[in-house]
Amino acid sequence: MSTFSQTWRSLAAQEVVEDRAARAALGVVAFALATALSAQAAVWLPWTPVPVTLQPLFVILAGALLGARLGAVAIGLYVVVGALGAPVFANGGGGLLWLLGPTGGYLLAAPVAAYVSGAVSGREGRGLRLVAGLTLGIAAMYTGGVAQLLAVSGMSLGAAVAAGVTPFVVGDLTKIGLAFFTVRSVRWASQNRS
Repeated sequence: MSTFSQTWRSLAAQEVVEDRAARAALGVVAFALATALSAQAAVWLPWTPVPVTLQPLFVILAGALLGARLGAVAIGLYVVVGALGAPVFANGGGGLLWLLGPTGGYLLAAPVAAYVSGAVSGREGRGLRLVAGLTLGIAAMYTGGVAQLLAVSGMSLGAAVAAGVTPFVVGDLTKIGLAFFTVRSVRWASQNRS
């Protein structure tokens, strides 16, 4: 490896904030903000009331990188801010009524999904444990989403799964892959600080 790339890797791996509590608070706020921004990249599909967004990626990353508790706090903060009316949900939506609609189940399940992702992945989770944590995090969001679709739309279970899970599987598998490599890279960088 060249000296130039070693220098850049060394700089990228340095801790910017050394105080542990400040770093945790910064991580919580950063993931809440990143999740809000990711909701603005929403694509509405004509056959489902649920948009495709980048939110699941940041939900599972929050859990895997911040840990179960802080990940859930970060995503919970995002949901609370949106429920209070800030336009942080898909395409600038916000307010308590948004949580009672067809997408509310995914949002309400998101803090649980972050917690599950972090708890199963663990601090040193590698390989299958990390994949399992990320996958179960997405599954937790699907569970909340389908439950809400059943409650508000009167769909059958099969129709709710077809509208609330099936259109998103390929994209969410891609998000799991991106999250896996992101977590592995971040953990590698923090282990190899110089």
